[in-house]
Amino acid sequence: MKLIDKFRETSALNGANQTYVEEMFESYLEDPSSVSAQWQAYFADFKNSQGEDVAQGPIKRAFEQMRHQGVRVQSAGVDEAHLEKQVAVLNLIGEYRRRGHQVADLCPLNLRDIPNVPELNPGYYGLTEMDMGTIFKTGGLAGQSEMTLREILDVLKRTYTGHIGAEFEHITKDAERDWIRTRLEEVKDGYRLSDEERIETLKELISADGLERYLHTRYVGQKRFSLEGGDALIPMLHEMVVGASNFGAEEIVIGMAHRGRLNTLVNILGKAPKQLFAEFEGVPTFSKGSGDVKYHMGYSSSVIASPDNPPVHLALAFNPSHLEIVNPVVEGSVRARLERRIEPGTPTGHLPFNTVLPVLIHGDAAFAGQGIVLETLQMSQARGYTTGGTVHIVVNNRVGFTTSNPLDARSSEYCTDAAKIVQAPVLHVNGDDPEAVKHVMQLALGYRNTFHKDVVIDLVCYRKLGHNEADEPSATQPMMYKKVRSHKTPARIYADRLIAQGLITEEDFKNFTQEYRDKLEEGTPVGFPTVESINSSYMQKWEKISKMHDRFDEEGPVVPETGVVSTRITELARIMNQLPESLKLHNRVQRIHDNRLKMGEGELEIDWGFAEVMAYATLLEEGYPIRITGQDSGRGTFFHRHAVYHNQEDGSSYIPLQHLTKDQANFTVIDSILSEAGVLGFEYGYASTEPNALVIWEAQFGDFVNGAQVVIDQFIASGETKWRRYNGLVMLLPHGYEGQGPEHSSARPERFLELCAENNISFVVPTTPAQAFHMFRRQMHQDYRKPLIVMSPKSLLRHRQAVSTLEELATGTFRSVLSEIDAIDATKVERIVISVGKIYYDARDRREAANDDKTAIIRLEEIYPFPTAALAAELAKYPNAKEVIFLQDEPRNQGYATFVYPYLTEMLGDKHALRFVTRPAAAAPAVGYSHVHAAQEKALLDAIFPLAE
Repeated sequence: MKLIDKFRETSALNGANQTYVEEMFESYLEDPSSVSAQWQAYFADFKNSQGEDVAQGPIKRAFEQMRHQGVRVQSAGVDEAHLEKQVAVLNLIGEYRRRGHQVADLCPLNLRDIPNVPELNPGYYGLTEMDMGTIFKTGGLAGQSEMTLREILDVLKRTYTGHIGAEFEHITKDAERDWIRTRLEEVKDGYRLSDEERIETLKELISADGLERYLHTRYVGQKRFSLEGGDALIPMLHEMVVGASNFGAEEIVIGMAHRGRLNTLVNILGKAPKQLFAEFEGVPTFSKGSGDVKYHMGYSSSVIASPDNPPVHLALAFNPSHLEIVNPVVEGSVRARLERRIEPGTPTGHLPFNTVLPVLIHGDAAFAGQGIVLETLQMSQARGYTTGGTVHIVVNNRVGFTTSNPLDARSSEYCTDAAKIVQAPVLHVNGDDPEAVKHVMQLALGYRNTFHKDVVIDLVCYRKLGHNEADEPSATQPMMYKKVRSHKTPARIYADRLIAQGLITEEDFKNFTQEYRDKLEEGTPVGFPTVESINSSYMQKWEKISKMHDRFDEEGPVVPETGVVSTRITELARIMNQLPESLKLHNRVQRIHDNRLKMGEGELEIDWGFAEVMAYATLLEEGYPIRITGQDSGRGTFFHRHAVYHNQEDGSSYIPLQHLTKDQANFTVIDSILSEAGVLGFEYGYASTEPNALVIWEAQFGDFVNGAQVVIDQFIASGETKWRRYNGLVMLLPHGYEGQGPEHSSARPERFLELCAENNISFVVPTTPAQAFHMFRRQMHQDYRKPLIVMSPKSLLRHRQAVSTLEELATGTFRSVLSEIDAIDATKVERIVISVGKIYYDARDRREAANDDKTAIIRLEEIYPFPTAALAAELAKYPNAKEVIFLQDEPRNQGYATFVYPYLTEMLGDKHALRFVTRPAAAAPAVGYSHVHAAQEKALLDAIFPLAE
């Protein structure tokens, strides 16, 4: 076959790639640096069988003929047969790089089905034993421009089919692929560990195994979710801490589920064994709250990873049983830590990524099966969420959870295939080879810190015991566990390897093992040496908040004054009205903008958007950073916020809240990815790390928060009582019955209210712009941090009656109960309506239409903590009232009725009759037909204020 025919028929250099290769060759002739190093080597060094340079002679003419005429030409001076085989060799090299992982020796138990991959066989390309001694150009393989075919095959097999299987050819950027290839192929004789490092690696394996054995015998039958079989995780994490320190990391934040967690706490973070043993014996960790099981608990320490580097702060995030839900929480925490380190004058978007490293440790079935993994990956490069790349470690024991089989656990070839959606390289490694394990961690850290992108390590191992220590795995995995029972531990395998090499003796191995057990008996720390925390300034802030929480529990909250002098609001409104001359606003936005200046001057009553933006402006001026995210947060789903102005001429954007004063705090507003659980988890993590920032997550419609229920249940509602983790996250959940159907009406307030206990959250339903203004400011000015759940209005954003004055913003604070006492004759009142939300305005209009002057309407603005004292004081203002009616827009089995019932009955006693007026109980949150909605609302109001026929 002639040269040009071969180019047309081979996979690497013709067909769909022909034009690409031609263009690369032309680029190379003009500027060699314009193509990758691999192609530079190929084009520059290609010689014929006589050793003559041909790169710019016959080959060039051959490309030109193929491009312009498609005419077959004889390449003068070129050995056609050799060139055909050269093309074959380059194809072979390319296939090993692309598919070598499929036949790599990855599974310690040899349970992996190795496919037949013909493209990895030289014979597939017409190469024979006769060619093994022939020298070919390699395109830079292993840093060599040419080798014999036998040497090429040796390098390819050693690099791509040994104990490391690398997937990186799916990455589209040449620089990234070349970086990985170079570092994989440069390893020739082992993974460059010194004798001392190899002995330390053995000791790390001994520590992993030793802790599990010790716990197994001392605490028989107790769950610990053993790491046995995946012991190599500990030397991998040792390498991670040391390597990250060498890259300049000041903090490492780790998220992981149960398996191996106790081992990581003791052998990496330096948690004292005696502290862990106390937890096994049931000694409470906290003096207050419910606490949590030991394998959910977090921990932090500052360790000496290297005597030549500053200490590194390690933080293991608290995590419930919901597997991967901790992933976005860790990312949010890392983002806050990165932004904390931004130097003044740093360009927007430039974060010191190498100073904080996020690490997520996954299970194989969870990585493939949990949607939160994909949501977190999709945030990894998104504006406002990137953390400079995460190191993912999958502890792949090939069982998954209790009885799963890989054939049932996923549809993809690998459990890690989801990571390819963000073009993350995947490094599969055999868990019985700790030197290969450490090498892939070095690669992962180097890639992450060079390209600031995610990277995945698939630690292929096994699980020695069942899902927990009481489980019997052989009942469902008999063949696997026959192999497990006869398989040596990773420590024993590596010790035998070092003994065979003469590096240690059997007696040394026994001594290392006994030394570790002795330390456990003493209860002294066995991980990295620890020092006093390097995060003292931020720890002090949280310690102060912790003390305030203790006072809150004993004395109740201290309500801060949150008013801002009206002249300052006016001045801020004027500043925000000073827009760049080049900024052309949409007509609707221009009207909103112009009206806000009038509101600031007192010429118009204040609407919701103005009050909200002014709350942010005043907080920013006072030094409180603000971060708002959600699926429409810049504009506001209901076109009310407009924190971001979009230029109609060129599409650029301008954010007035970022241009208030020279010394203002940072304002960030992000239109998020279409995710609830991932983004809410991220914001929770951010707020749990940064006590000084107002962090807000806004649902596009309130009911969309259903998709984040795990975050709400496990973190927002119970994080304080389980883990003593404080958090001031604000959730804005648009809620209101406007006839928009089941999915766009209710934010499901009842679901939040059933989680309310122990003063864990604040739950409010504001009905005026002034209330919103004070609500946001209260969240930062109170001296404790509680999550704030807001049933945000929809129609009230522009309701003609839902307005406030500058004076109402200038004085007072958020009020849990709103009164009518100044606008009604209290002595005439015979009944009191307690309403929640926008139904107040409907009820007030109906009362006026009914000419009713004997009914007062009280607005309950804060549902939890329930304002017992404030409501009782308000009721006492109406001495002749005999009946109390609780009015809500929601169905009887939803909304607030069930929650407030015990509070009201206890408060009212026998003095007042109590009646509830609601929509009928319903399975769906709201009706889907507008006329049915209207009829239901009419029935609500008729039940209180009937109109004369």
